[in-house]
Amino acid sequence: MSHYTFQTRLLHNEHKFDRATGAVSVPIQHASTFHQADFDSFGEYDYSRSGNPTREALETAIAELEGGVRGFAFASGMAAISTAFLLLSKGDHVVVTEDVYGGTFRMVTSVLNRFGIEHTFVDMTDLDAVAKAIQPNTKVIYMETPSNPLLKVTDIDGIVKLARANDCLTFLDNTFLTPYLQRPIEFGVDLVLHSATKFLSGHSDVLAGLAVAKDEELAAKLYTLQNSFGAVLGVQDCWLVLRGLKTLSVRMEQSQKGAAEIAHYLAAHSKVKNVYYPGLADHPGHAIHFRQAAGGGAVLSFELEGEDAVRRFSAAVQIPVFAVSLGAVESILSYPPKMSHAAMPDAERNKRGITNGLLRLSVGLESPDDLIRDFEQAFQK
Repeated sequence: MSHYTFQTRLLHNEHKFDRATGAVSVPIQHASTFHQADFDSFGEYDYSRSGNPTREALETAIAELEGGVRGFAFASGMAAISTAFLLLSKGDHVVVTEDVYGGTFRMVTSVLNRFGIEHTFVDMTDLDAVAKAIQPNTKVIYMETPSNPLLKVTDIDGIVKLARANDCLTFLDNTFLTPYLQRPIEFGVDLVLHSATKFLSGHSDVLAGLAVAKDEELAAKLYTLQNSFGAVLGVQDCWLVLRGLKTLSVRMEQSQKGAAEIAHYLAAHSKVKNVYYPGLADHPGHAIHFRQAAGGGAVLSFELEGEDAVRRFSAAVQIPVFAVSLGAVESILSYPPKMSHAAMPDAERNKRGITNGLLRLSVGLESPDDLIRDFEQAFQK
């Protein structure tokens, strides 16, 4: 089925229907353990932490969509990211994009450092700066593109070439764009990571993480860690993500169309200091972004005068929910300094340009016209 378009492959894959019954929904296999008919040779499944047919259906689906050899489903996005970082050992060094999700920042600075794993944060829009940050013990270069929350764009191909020249692995958090808009493995990235809580499931009703490995050697190492660490995704949640995947293309298309309209509206508004959205022609990295991605995505950030303006604006808007997270059917307005990046100290946030006037908007499936009217009445207040 590889000759089908991405949109069709979301629905028509090897799990299109259950081979045993013909059911057009993947069966939810709640079994924690599996009977072994032969004392000397076990069957395909033995214990659900090590493997489960429902989880395997999701892992196979995301591997195919990302173009990797094997997928892994975790209990959350941070479980996926943290398990990937366990590929590192004491004395290793990782280069991390400075504009990174707060949970990843916390993992690197508060957990990895306790195990003797060193790190350097760098502006990954600057390839020279990345090259200078690479040390003899650097084992991983970690990317987010577009980044959270300033939507900075990293040249994936450029980073992969640097990594290969220095014998490093490349990890990339693809949560914002999903494989519908960006497939990093096609550019040589070794491991793609997702908070599947966001666009992949898309309905604010499941917590999940996914990873996809480019080659079998890396996949085998990650499987050993997944099985050892045990933060696997439950079968009911696997089924919810599989259901969400079926509508990924239509949701992303509608949401990013709305995001583009709202970004242009905000960019022209007198009360908005800055708008960060790769779909805007004047966004730094716009050209690079559209060399490696098929759209601007559905997330944007914008800066108001300060915290007081944010407080008044967020209290006045009516359509978006004001909450942590993104990537859902409903629009979600977030305040990074106190939400996604609360784990980052004030000094570190300010150094990265995450000001107290910054808001992040994940555009849902509402009418863009309604959202703009709602924003306008909020600005008037």
